[in-house]
Amino acid sequence: MCFRLLVVAAALAASAHGRAVDLGTIGPLYPIAEPHLLDDIRQRLQEKERSGELKRREQRARERGVDAVAHPQPVAGVRAAETARTFYFDPSFTLDRNVFDDKGQLLFAAGTRKNPLEVVALSKHLLFFDARDQRQVARARELITFYRGRAKPILVGGSYLDLMKAWRLRVYYDQQGLLTRRLGITQVPAIVSQEGLRLRIDELVLP
Repeated sequence: MCFRLLVVAAALAASAHGRAVDLGTIGPLYPIAEPHLLDDIRQRLQEKERSGELKRREQRARERGVDAVAHPQPVAGVRAAETARTFYFDPSFTLDRNVFDDKGQLLFAAGTRKNPLEVVALSKHLLFFDARDQRQVARARELITFYRGRAKPILVGGSYLDLMKAWRLRVYYDQQGLLTRRLGITQVPAIVSQEGLRLRIDELVLP
């Protein structure tokens, strides 16, 4: 077996140093006619530009973008209040790592439990409602007046831009339901207030 392998290796080495052999043409040869990918894309774009299709698509994309900003997706899992509910939320959290100052000195060790309300108070009530429901909009306006402007309107549905224009007041939106999900709010209108080191949440039934 070793002798056969030596013979094959020697033959391969000899062929590598030998003259190339012309084996002839096996079949007809044709030039590559497929267009370059980038040239093809450029040509298609130019055709769409000439026909006006490109401009129409850009306009539709722009309109969809503006509409998405003006009318964000409603927050899932939040409905109009059917039963009044009051509950509390403790914002305390436990550190999962050490916290150091700019000089490397340990400020808080991992495992430390802190409550943000010990440091910063809630300056305004948080008022959650759905602007698609005119009854909720009217109730929200009443509450803002009652609290003398110390209420921050936060939408879970509807156009905050339209409401800002109508009220001439800054209106916020609970993007992706981050706040309502964190606080456990499932019904609106709902108002969040600070009581000591807890947040009181009232889900209000409209008369």
